[in-house]
Amino acid sequence: MKIGALGVVIVLICTLESRAQNYQAIKGSPYAGALGAADNPAAILNTPYRWDITVFSAEVKNTTNAITFTNRSYLSLLSHLHPTNPNDTVAYNWTNGDIPRYAAFSFNVHLLNVRLNLGKKKAISFGANLRGYTSVRMDKFNFIDTLQNMYEFMSINQGTNFRGQLISRSWLELYGTYSKTLWDDERGRLNGGVTLRLSRGLSGAFVNLSGGTVSSAYLNSLNVYSLATGTATYAYSSNYDMWNSSHSTGQNISDFIAHSQGGAAVDLGFEYLVKSQAIKLWDDPDDYFDYEWKFGAALLDLGENEYAFGTHSRYISNPNINATDVNLNNKFDYVGSVAGFNDSIRTIVDNYDLLMGKFRIWNPARLELNVDRSLPDHFAVNAGLTLNLGKNGGNRLFTKEITLLAVTPRWETRNLGGYLPIQVTTDGKVWVGGAFKAGPILLGVHNWADIFTKTHLQNGGFYLALVIHPGEGFKFREPKEYTCPKN
Repeated sequence: MKIGALGVVIVLICTLESRAQNYQAIKGSPYAGALGAADNPAAILNTPYRWDITVFSAEVKNTTNAITFTNRSYLSLLSHLHPTNPNDTVAYNWTNGDIPRYAAFSFNVHLLNVRLNLGKKKAISFGANLRGYTSVRMDKFNFIDTLQNMYEFMSINQGTNFRGQLISRSWLELYGTYSKTLWDDERGRLNGGVTLRLSRGLSGAFVNLSGGTVSSAYLNSLNVYSLATGTATYAYSSNYDMWNSSHSTGQNISDFIAHSQGGAAVDLGFEYLVKSQAIKLWDDPDDYFDYEWKFGAALLDLGENEYAFGTHSRYISNPNINATDVNLNNKFDYVGSVAGFNDSIRTIVDNYDLLMGKFRIWNPARLELNVDRSLPDHFAVNAGLTLNLGKNGGNRLFTKEITLLAVTPRWETRNLGGYLPIQVTTDGKVWVGGAFKAGPILLGVHNWADIFTKTHLQNGGFYLALVIHPGEGFKFREPKEYTCPKN
């Protein structure tokens, strides 16, 4: 199949969407430690460890209805990485039909996230994170994976109104979290927390497409299709212009980061713990961190990153008489660079403007509500609802969280854990995942189908973490007047 001009549309379909950090299995867990700061800054206080260090953690998350991988699962991918079985080709099929299309991919990396308890009623956490977000959605249009050129594509899309948006960003952030107990009585305890994030916007890009329509006319007894109307804006961050093939990789990375822009965000959160009303005997273990119910609410990622427009960022509108299917095939079949794309696009539109200055992409601002129920014998159930707050429109560009609702049964001790998270996404998918914890290692998948079937790699993801903490947990010194004398 030729790509060329048809690739201008398909690139929107192929682009993936990144979402917020989401180690789903340990949401609400009192053993989440520094990782819990991403879900609720108040969560770092109610944990039985004096300290913990997330040496490294990473998560990948993806979903799409535009493409299906057909012959690989995570297990088969691992087997094909073996030196004696090097074939790691992944087959895929495009989704045919007249439907809306979307795609999603997410990643985040935590580097040396530290949490420290300052007594029972105060705690801090700090560290560095690398996060990325991209979003893409196209309104309904027709597509068949055997299309050969723009004539065939336009012929099945008469009457279609092409509308879509792509938003992509990644950034490096330093964060600091402070949490303290706001009140504490015999019935319950309220903890509050705040996180400040300072960031550098490593990569930013967006595409807005609206009002694209197709017309047809007879010319020399032939049916000719043309772009009749349409407006598009496409932009990227200027630090990509700093990459020079004649420089070393180290120099390019240094220039890339040096020409990035700053940003900031804040998180606010509260947790209320309902204490057990059981009568405590004098020789019972310390139950300070125990609870029957835990209710959490947090406003997360209230902030943005700023980016300078790259040299080849453009606004275009009003296709002209050159925007025929034949010309589109000829002009875009051999485009090999953004500059070449701009040279070609300039010949088919009446309005062609350079974008200058800066643009902003807002963080995935959201309200997270969480309920955690403690059960006997180390069992618990957690339920969470995520409500995205940002709305894209005009120059306002937001990234958004994909998980709408999640319920996670778990069995968990300090050093062992088993989890069964069930997620409902904003696109109506239901994922049943799983995770286990053994000592410092946490390993999980968002969708078991990624492991056991060969047709679901496009929907799910995985996460892993290496977390170090003291083995004995949190212990407070008993006042000397109550200490039994030693023989």
